Amino acid sequence: MQKGGMLNSAIAKVLADLGHTDTIVIGDCGLPVPAGVQKIDLALKPGTPSFMEVVTEVAKNMVIEKVEIAGEMEDRNPQVFAAMKALFPTEQWLVDVDHEAFKEATKKAKCVIRTGEITPYANVILHSNVFF
Repeated sequence: MQKGGMLNSAIAKVLADLGHTDTIVIGDCGLPVPAGVQKIDLALKPGTPSFMEVVTEVAKNMVIEKVEIAGEMEDRNPQVFAAMKALFPTEQWLVDVDHEAFKEATKKAKCVIRTGEITPYANVILHSNVFF
């Protein structure tokens, strides 16, 4: 057993297998998972675990080059948007696309991690970088 870090074995494996520019998605419980993309379902009940809990823990264990969100998040979910800006303060990391383009981009992800989040547009695509 690991001492710490990412204890979820499915997420730990995905993170270990990522290469430069690979993507993973962390989403609310309503985000559709494209056919052929691995789903890691963490949802226990509405709100648990929260989107930000999962994003924060994954970010601690992943080298992230770019953060992609739907542009609608800023107006439709300002609390989560503010939390994302605080977690990822470098503005060039936030790439806003419309929600339909966001959902299209999820088709290329290595996995979609489903949270218990029940607020709108609480979804992110994390683009992997290298540590060197």
